[in-house]
Amino acid sequence: MSIRNLDSLFSPISVAVIGASDRPGRVGSTVWRNLRRAGFGGALMPLNRRLSQLDGCTVARSVAELPQVPELAVICTPPASVPGLVAELAAAGTRAAVVLTAGLGDDERRAMLQAARPHLLRVLGPNCIGLQVPAAGLDASFAHACALDGELAFVSQSGALVTAMLDWARGRGIGFSKVVSLGEHADVDFGDMLDYLASDPATRAILLYIESVESSRKFMSAARAAARNKPVIVVKSGRTAQGQRAAASHTGALAGSDLVFDAAIRRAGMLRVDTLQELFMAAETLARWRENKAQRLVVLTNGGGAGVMAADAAASAGIELAELQPETRSRLDEVLPTNWSGGNPIDIIGDAPVDRYLRTIEALRADPAGQAILFVHAPTAIVPADDIARALVPLAAARPPYLLGCWLGGPAVDAARRTFHESGLTAYATPEEAVRAFAMLVDYRRNQEQLMEAPAAAAPGPAADVAAAQVVVERALAEGCEWLSEPQAKAVLAAYGIAVATTRTVPADADAAALAARQIGFPVALKVLSPQISHKSDVGGVALDLEDEAAVRAAATAMAARVQRRRPDAVLQGYTVQSMVRRAHARELIVGASIDPVFGPVILFGQGGVAVEVLADRAIGLPPLNAPLARALVARTRVARLLGAYRDVPAADLDSLTGVLAAVSQMLADLPHLAELDVNPLLVDASGAIALDARIRLSARPVAGAERFAVVPYPAHWVEQLSWQGRSLTLRPIRPEDEAQHLEFLTQLDPEDIRMRIFYSRRTIERSELARLTQIDYAREIAFVAVAPGPDGREQTLGVARAVIDPDNQDAEFGVIVRSELKGGGLGELLMRKLIRTLDAHGTRRLVGTVLVENARMLQLAQDLGFTVHRVVPGSDTRDIELPLAAARAD
Repeated sequence: MSIRNLDSLFSPISVAVIGASDRPGRVGSTVWRNLRRAGFGGALMPLNRRLSQLDGCTVARSVAELPQVPELAVICTPPASVPGLVAELAAAGTRAAVVLTAGLGDDERRAMLQAARPHLLRVLGPNCIGLQVPAAGLDASFAHACALDGELAFVSQSGALVTAMLDWARGRGIGFSKVVSLGEHADVDFGDMLDYLASDPATRAILLYIESVESSRKFMSAARAAARNKPVIVVKSGRTAQGQRAAASHTGALAGSDLVFDAAIRRAGMLRVDTLQELFMAAETLARWRENKAQRLVVLTNGGGAGVMAADAAASAGIELAELQPETRSRLDEVLPTNWSGGNPIDIIGDAPVDRYLRTIEALRADPAGQAILFVHAPTAIVPADDIARALVPLAAARPPYLLGCWLGGPAVDAARRTFHESGLTAYATPEEAVRAFAMLVDYRRNQEQLMEAPAAAAPGPAADVAAAQVVVERALAEGCEWLSEPQAKAVLAAYGIAVATTRTVPADADAAALAARQIGFPVALKVLSPQISHKSDVGGVALDLEDEAAVRAAATAMAARVQRRRPDAVLQGYTVQSMVRRAHARELIVGASIDPVFGPVILFGQGGVAVEVLADRAIGLPPLNAPLARALVARTRVARLLGAYRDVPAADLDSLTGVLAAVSQMLADLPHLAELDVNPLLVDASGAIALDARIRLSARPVAGAERFAVVPYPAHWVEQLSWQGRSLTLRPIRPEDEAQHLEFLTQLDPEDIRMRIFYSRRTIERSELARLTQIDYAREIAFVAVAPGPDGREQTLGVARAVIDPDNQDAEFGVIVRSELKGGGLGELLMRKLIRTLDAHGTRRLVGTVLVENARMLQLAQDLGFTVHRVVPGSDTRDIELPLAAARAD
């Protein structure tokens, strides 16, 4: 379930309090008092078997005795009573219930849901504080205070944090559109709330406090959809979870770690912050500064110390201070005293009059570096701070905004802060706070860039030999092996185009190892081969730089003795002999994969070698990956700085590295039994990447595969080639990189055709709207484009059919449009039939649309396709059309 009947939760016309009480300190009495005190305008009905009257209201003794069926019920009765009450309410027609009761056992919880689901009654809770909608006068909670009205929605798993947030926010005049305590979220969960709030016009930004996520694909789909519409800001507890389980691979040890959740937040285009206070700071910054795209900062201050503090904060936050252009320095020389700082931070000296501030900012705005200016002011006796603030107010109208304000001090700058706030300018209390806010903005934009990527499951470039990899995996599974041998693991890597060092397997015999070494060519590396030993270095099972046969024999003999002494339980199956790869400037990296218990398959990148755990330089990403996402993953590590050129070391081949990451992403899609993978070390230098060692763990049951990805891959399997009117035509899902091509298609349409499609004509389209048309979530939206080569050989879009699926997969609303000169040629029907087949496979129940009466061509096509055409109201100029799909016809 998703958003169905959630309107009844947040805007009911009647509310019943089941367990309303007159006894002080009871949950039932607090809820009843809060509802009355908040000024709810609908019908309020108490239910209590002990009372007959409560505050002048007649009290019902049962659900059947209520004067009317409540749209919303608030239940605060003992656990054993909850399933029966939900069953009665659902049967009577109640649409939503807030279950405040704590202590429901598994059987009671299951019975409650079983009673609610047949009637689509939505349940918030159990074991929650409740909810508040200040604008509606709805306080269905037992919180100590009602929120102020505002534009922020706050959704929390923790009831205690809800009450703390209410208290904290009221003291600062911060208001909310919705406040929701999810409790145990047996039914209504974060995915549902994100879906609902994404389209809530009263909500400007969504704030979440999350402790855990269960349904990862639902959560990610809802989060990605919401984050395309408005800022979604998250506080997630558990950053420093202790005692992670021991694992046989470096990557496996990260399963369930906070790094995985962090990767999910980034990929969904949300912003993660550390504290509740930062939630509000981020919401304000994004509301006022979301349009600004600057990555670097200019600091302007009237005090050198304040500038140094801002510079230190920027360095700590990873924010670069912009380099001023020579022309800008010259302009600043003309307006500033000769003893100004001469660089960034720009110290305009403590005696600066108002005019100096304005002229300095004007000079900076002419420089590309002036896209983001942090203005830091300490109070002086020369000019009142509010005079400066009022002079800067006209800058608030600039788009995109470029001025961040920081007023240091207390009462002397209070008026200046108020002036900035009232004018839409940001005003922070300290340089550190201002820089932190700017860093949040930079993080948010990077996450939004990840949100817009839509890679396919298959990696670009030469096709992988999937069949060869599957043979290796299936053979190992048939033999009951959990771990592939090193040669087997390297064979899988090679099948996906990852270069591996030449490796041979020999029996546990020193002479056999020496012979293999001679055949490969010296120098070589010798490694122990045992199914019980994963980390070979830990038991002395690796010998490097062996220059001749004698050295190989001696190493093999000594290695066998060490393994017997240190791991007497291990079976020595033999040795692997590997060519010694010598690359003077190679960087040792690690690439891996594992299965997270919540978000499914994940990919790791970081600094490799034997000290990988000690260095702890790693980042996690969610598949599928393409080159931009792989580069973003690499950039989040410290070792990324070593991949560029420095001194006499040439830059590493980043394309080869991102190719390896994309190949691992495809492995996770193609090989459902792949449970863990470590490629360590992976050597990367200017000549490319090569894997020196690899470990792969298999699972007897499928744990990977594209269907288990938290992010739905680009559906390449929907691509279809066909011939149409003598032309080679491709029908495929739209891609983010289609943006320019799609804009060209839209601008060439006849305005009358656009009016027929969207009921009004326009000749321009906003960049943000164009992005929404091409950057879609394939879990809930489908857009097929018909493309063909144009006269110049470039691909052109000839038509598009789109369907937006509701979160419950019940209805999909469609639209179709083709190039004006191609109307009547059957292209629209081709696109519609493709759309219908895909929605049938998706399990959607109905395809619906609204068509202008005068659009006779579309109405005729709809009838030809089997749609039913409905009249809306007499005299209406539109018609509703609907087509039952396979899932509905099967009923």
